[in-house]
Amino acid sequence: MADLTTKLIDVVGDRTAKALEAGFGTRTVDDLLRHYPRRYMVRGELSDISELKEGDEVTILAEIFSANARSLRGRKGTILEVVVTDGKAKLSLTFFNQAWRERDLRVGRQGLFAGKVGIFNGKRQLSHPDYELIPDGSDVDSAIDEFAGKYLPVYPATAKMPSWKLAQCIKLAIDALDEVPDFLPEAIRSRHGYPSLKEALVNLHQPDDLNQSEKALARLTFDEAFLLQLLLVVRRAELRKLNATARPVRAGGLLEEFDKSLPFTLTDGQRAVIAEIESDLSASHPMHRLLQGEVGSGKTVVALRAMLAVVDSGGQAALLAPTEVLAQQHLRTIATLLGPLAQGGMLGGSELATRVTLITGSQNAAARKDALALAASGDAGIIIGTHALLGQSVTFADLGLIVVDEQHRFGVEQRDALKAKAGLPPHVLVMTATPIPRTVAMTVFGDLDVSTLRELPLGRQKITTHVVPALEKPAFVERAWTRIREEVAKGHQAYIVAPRINTSTSVDADMDFLFGTASTELSSVEELAPKLHSQQLAGLRLAILHGQLASDVKDETMQAFAQGKIDVLVSTTVIEVGVDVPNATVMVIMDADRFGVSQLHQLRGRIGRGASPGLCILVTSALEESSARIRLDAVAASVDGFELSRIDLEQRREGDVLGVSQSGTRSHLRLLRVLRDEDLIDQARSDAQALIDADPDLAANPELARELKILQADEAADYIDKG
Repeated sequence: MADLTTKLIDVVGDRTAKALEAGFGTRTVDDLLRHYPRRYMVRGELSDISELKEGDEVTILAEIFSANARSLRGRKGTILEVVVTDGKAKLSLTFFNQAWRERDLRVGRQGLFAGKVGIFNGKRQLSHPDYELIPDGSDVDSAIDEFAGKYLPVYPATAKMPSWKLAQCIKLAIDALDEVPDFLPEAIRSRHGYPSLKEALVNLHQPDDLNQSEKALARLTFDEAFLLQLLLVVRRAELRKLNATARPVRAGGLLEEFDKSLPFTLTDGQRAVIAEIESDLSASHPMHRLLQGEVGSGKTVVALRAMLAVVDSGGQAALLAPTEVLAQQHLRTIATLLGPLAQGGMLGGSELATRVTLITGSQNAAARKDALALAASGDAGIIIGTHALLGQSVTFADLGLIVVDEQHRFGVEQRDALKAKAGLPPHVLVMTATPIPRTVAMTVFGDLDVSTLRELPLGRQKITTHVVPALEKPAFVERAWTRIREEVAKGHQAYIVAPRINTSTSVDADMDFLFGTASTELSSVEELAPKLHSQQLAGLRLAILHGQLASDVKDETMQAFAQGKIDVLVSTTVIEVGVDVPNATVMVIMDADRFGVSQLHQLRGRIGRGASPGLCILVTSALEESSARIRLDAVAASVDGFELSRIDLEQRREGDVLGVSQSGTRSHLRLLRVLRDEDLIDQARSDAQALIDADPDLAANPELARELKILQADEAADYIDKG
């Protein structure tokens, strides 16, 4: 007998076990039983070839009439075309780059062939069908009787390990399987009507009916949601056990003086989030909070108030930004908001003032030495920086708060390296300007408290967005350049965004996969800017900005643009986040179909930040009715970042939704879909929280405790930590 930890070599033999490991990474019975079927077909529900219709999922019993492998014309590869007949009609089966199948699919052999009917050159065909050949010499009627009425699972397969072979291996594993300990508490299982773990595994692979397989699928999907939520609930509870220095708001301090100096009124949403953060900071365990909000919703002011509260308590705050452009922008914004309050120890500075300094990798030696001294001495209460903050030479007098901007651009090790520079565990505030649907936040950031800013501050202007089809209406593109000239004539400024720096720089290879676009000649900053400067925008002051420019050049360019010395900035997406130039009113995004929905929304948020409304023009070569155009139309129709983020995520692969490069959930989430399974995730979270509240150490649930330890021990689980 076998259990889930039994090695496959002991069940299926050495040769087959090696093939399974090479093809799917499966080493144990558990690994194999977690290789779930894509769908089922019914043996015995056989179709008449003459009655087949395009799009039908069919299973036919047929005899091989001919088989012919040939090279593809004009490109590498082969195509094997097999014609089968049921005695009344014929059907073509096609296999690309699988000429080796010709050895099995010999003329005269009979078998079952299953797949989706397509039409090619007016002929019906099955492309890459699943099949099982009836052994030579076997009685066909007896073979069909054996198959009739059984639901056959169809698995993700390889050439060396087809679906049929996988089904045979899984049957061997199930037949050898002893009782399986069930980690899901009986109370939860019975309340939801789920089968036992063994029943679920068996019924998913060998269902007597589809209702049985659906119940099994529901149980196994819930397991994934429940274990992940349990992991996050436990981690959250562990974080609350850590000791931290309480940083309550102090009356008569720097924060109070800052509030008096604000030239605008905070929104109700900002005040509510501020109250949550102040409550967190006053506790003796570290804050771990995610602050998400719309573009321009005022996250920076909220974060700055938290930093000032920590400074008032004698501590320091570090703001970690992903790019030098964004770090420089934060420095300017915070210095401007603070005014004399950022000039501690300097002539003209307030008595309550602190210092704000910047640490980046491209600083000259003198500037870096001064910044490091300010951080180490505690004279700088706020230290802003890029990855350079993580260097060994950077030390703090009393690091009390870490603010991570655009957290998805940082790995766990980087955040931990900064946390290690504090004495006691610091408070952590993670910010993102990309709105996250609730269940994604629960799944990816389930160990953080989440604050959301939806309300935009008073004075934010309306942004109108238009899609311009470059191929269909080239005159509209020319009109876009005219609109830029008109805005500049009014004293305003413009952004033009291109997807790449020059013709040698690559574009994200996943874009074609995600958005169904074809790789064409794309606009680049270094080609577009000179052309516009000499033709359509002649006479205007143009400058370029992209990530390959020297740091001082980038900073000088942004400052010149902010000061109105540049009319038009031709840029890559380096301006996507944090750049704040209120006088910029128009943005033209070239090859807009090359960007994701949320990214377009982020870019668009750079305009309409002043007293005048914004205009965003999305130029695209995508054809009408294409998925890319539908996506751009959605951006043009809505300025709700939360609605758009959902549209964006629905088009992505699950790994992209969860950010698996950092979260490590790929190995654990095979069935769960965080957008589709919202209710299930809600229920799993509730069940996990209630269980930990009642049994914090899982003493009454030893099997579950063991399962959780396996998940915690998995090195990939470290990447789920967003704290």
